[in-house]
Amino acid sequence: MVKEPDCNLIKVYETLLTTFGPQNWWPAEGPEEMIIGALLTQNTTWKNVEKALANLRSHNQLSFSAISTLPLPELQKRIKPSGYFRQKSERLKALATAIINAGGLRQLAQKETLDLRTWFIALKGVGPETADSILLYAFKRPLFVIDAYTLRICKRHNWLPSSTDYAKAQNYFSCQLAPDPAIFNEFHALLVQIGKNFCRPKNPLCKKCPLNHLLD
Repeated sequence: MVKEPDCNLIKVYETLLTTFGPQNWWPAEGPEEMIIGALLTQNTTWKNVEKALANLRSHNQLSFSAISTLPLPELQKRIKPSGYFRQKSERLKALATAIINAGGLRQLAQKETLDLRTWFIALKGVGPETADSILLYAFKRPLFVIDAYTLRICKRHNWLPSSTDYAKAQNYFSCQLAPDPAIFNEFHALLVQIGKNFCRPKNPLCKKCPLNHLLD
């Protein structure tokens, strides 16, 4: 069980929203692009993913139908900026094909949230973080995304024990927040801002951080 909350996450959310303003995530022109980007963003920066997406877009290949029929060497060339392009090309092609075979996003959207999450996690290369990102941003389901930034912030502030795993961290947020996809969306994006700009792996800028007054 996750320990009793010792942090008011609503206060954290309001502090970050006041500091940074709305983030308008996910930066995509629709659910297809969002899902493709979610897989490509694994183990790389969003800047690199944007280059890969731009390559696909410039060749009219930024869609499941195009990716599913694209020869692997060509797909590898398009997404090379995102890193691990050989592995990602196979997984992206499999993901696109699976979604098409399932009847597309509209058909998948008929599934209950947990069933839909299980369906995505069963695909090779789609773990809990990627699946939850897809469900939150593409399907508007209330699943809080736990990434490395969020875990680092929670553990440094002693909101969660250092041994906390993904599921327990997700439960920590879900228990304190109303199941609102819009809030989960915004909160996750705001925590990324803190993780990138202040709560860095090395040399964190704690004194300048907007959450400094909440640091235990």
